Amino acid sequence: MSTIARPTPSAGRALSAQAALEVRLTLRRGENLVVTLGIPVVLLVFLAAVPTFGVDLEALVPGILCLALISTGLVSLGIATAFERGNGTLKRLAGSPLPRWALLTAKAIAVALTALMQVLLIAIVAALLGWAPSGGIPLALATAAPWLLLGLLASVGAGLLLAGLLRPEATLAVANALYLLILLMGGVIVPLDALPAPIAAPASVLPPALMADLVRAATGASTAFEPWQAAGLLAWTITFAIAALLTFRVDEG
Repeated sequence: MSTIARPTPSAGRALSAQAALEVRLTLRRGENLVVTLGIPVVLLVFLAAVPTFGVDLEALVPGILCLALISTGLVSLGIATAFERGNGTLKRLAGSPLPRWALLTAKAIAVALTALMQVLLIAIVAALLGWAPSGGIPLALATAAPWLLLGLLASVGAGLLLAGLLRPEATLAVANALYLLILLMGGVIVPLDALPAPIAAPASVLPPALMADLVRAATGASTAFEPWQAAGLLAWTITFAIAALLTFRVDEG
């Protein structure tokens, strides 16, 4: 008796299904949402509301935007991918009919949606606090978008590099430690000129400070756009991407 072959899902349907799954998984990771959505907003409100700190809102908001996207790429994606690698999820997906490009695209969609939510939420809260960049908030965000995107990609590359090299527990520890260092000494929230010279000098050429300075220039918080900073951030992004591609493995072997 002849049998009728069942049709296989198209690549587009497989991508849509995997993207929806990645988004649901992202929303279920409560601790990651606290880092990616909660901490940046709490920092923004706290630093803007306490007069003792004397924070300039025009300079603070771009830094908060950068910190939020760094948390998505470096911390959230890096840790989640490391545990998926550790528990065998990535190995099973690699052996499924789902094309690898579709898996990576699905993860990119989830990261992009998270980043969009972060930017919108921070912009709304900042507007309520009185943030009024020259030309308006939509224009400021549009002007800063290339540097926010490039910084996000650099963070994603760094997160995947950690996830591919380290065990899940080590990735968890290292990613959170780096996030704390970036918060305190990365030139994102605390200005570089307020840090000791031995810390400020190397921090100024690292991705967080480069990203923050470019976004501040784009939003009008600073007047100087430095082409070397754009070139530096692009170089870091390419370096992290290549390193992640060369070292990433889907299993612990």
